[in-house]
Amino acid sequence: MAAGDQVTRPGHVQYGDLLLGPGTPYGWRSMGGWEELPALDSGTVARSDAHGAFPGRLLAQARTVTLDGLLVRAPRATIGAVVAALNAGTVPVEDERPLVVWLDERGPLLAYARATRRAIPAGLGYRLGTITGGAIEWQATDPRRYELTERTVSATLPMSEAGLSWPLSWPLPFGNPGSTGALSTTNIGDADTHPIVEFRGPVTRPSLTSLATGDAVEYDIPLALGDVLTVDTLAGTVTLNGTASRIYTATSRSVPEQTFTLAPGTASLIFRAAPGSSDPRASATVRYRSAYW
Repeated sequence: MAAGDQVTRPGHVQYGDLLLGPGTPYGWRSMGGWEELPALDSGTVARSDAHGAFPGRLLAQARTVTLDGLLVRAPRATIGAVVAALNAGTVPVEDERPLVVWLDERGPLLAYARATRRAIPAGLGYRLGTITGGAIEWQATDPRRYELTERTVSATLPMSEAGLSWPLSWPLPFGNPGSTGALSTTNIGDADTHPIVEFRGPVTRPSLTSLATGDAVEYDIPLALGDVLTVDTLAGTVTLNGTASRIYTATSRSVPEQTFTLAPGTASLIFRAAPGSSDPRASATVRYRSAYW
């Protein structure tokens, strides 16, 4: 299922397939850690010969999200099953699951997290069909929050225009516009986001370059028709056809994958290949989500 496929209105919180909030047996009163800036590791160093310090990099730690005032309500005959469904949806897991939260008119945002704490008080509430004072805690190793809809842009290699055909006749046929190999991305958030780049063959030594920073990812590898080289800049991986690692094909011009990001705003990128590699079937696709702190 798609992330947040059950989220339809403010107050909904979906973790994996578990939906909390309005219209469900699970209510909640407050959420901590979602709108807060995550804890930061500071590289600032104190000056040894003057007041103040030398500013260093600020790197965000994992985001911890807590849901407090959890209310579980169901008929007394089924309260145990409802609690069991909550327990099953918040078990310890190896891989992070989508955590989607819709608070207000800004719409839902997405993080990837794991449940690290769950508290369901055992008391008279089981007899009454109403349990209060519960809590759930999640930890997201990537502290950024993302828009729900993934954005995709693609480009083919540069191709010249056909131009005029001789002899001339009216109206003048200028031919179809040629491809420029340019892509434009728009990150409407306030944090840098890591894209996934897919190069499709046939192409040799594909590259994608940011015109704003000059950063590029480039790989000295020939791709046949049907081959897909996937660059996951968040994970720092390069895989051929979803299985074999090809990170060793990165050229000296290529930056470390995890440093290739899209800053807030609009970014211009260009798709290029080795001289003589100009098959119009080759393409570069960039998939990304706007990111928020």
